[in-house]
Amino acid sequence: MTKGKDTRHQDSICTNESQLQHKWYDNLKYLLVGILFGIVFVKAEIISWFRIQEMFRLQSFHMYGVIGSAVVTGVISVWLIKRFNIKTIYGERISIAPKTFNKGQIYGGLIFGFGWAITGACPGPLFAQIGTGAFAVIITLLSAVLGTWVYGYFRDKLPH
Repeated sequence: MTKGKDTRHQDSICTNESQLQHKWYDNLKYLLVGILFGIVFVKAEIISWFRIQEMFRLQSFHMYGVIGSAVVTGVISVWLIKRFNIKTIYGERISIAPKTFNKGQIYGGLIFGFGWAITGACPGPLFAQIGTGAFAVIITLLSAVLGTWVYGYFRDKLPH
């Protein structure tokens, strides 16, 4: 916490909201990309409950390779955005807010990891899993939505 300024909710401030108005059909490109992304998830087996269990049992490098390459890609992307002041495709500035560490991130990460290990699903591939017919994952989706709501409700009361 900085002097005179409450930074507890700094991560909830979105400074990258577009000021442009778009028609509803402009969002169809995101639907198409989402479908393609889901197909890639299925073909790469990263939505496979079995692959996720292998990862948590330390029996396979497959998921660690996927996650590691995503982290490296993200680090390089953020560096490029900052280094060259890259803008959105509409010419708007991209700003990345600084993050502060708190012990709640450790607790949240542990809860997230346990949930991921128990259910074999994390929020990214949930929809792809449901799309492949794994309808039991709907319980995981509803639990994730409920957990998000509960966190939002109690957030101000939680220690930081």
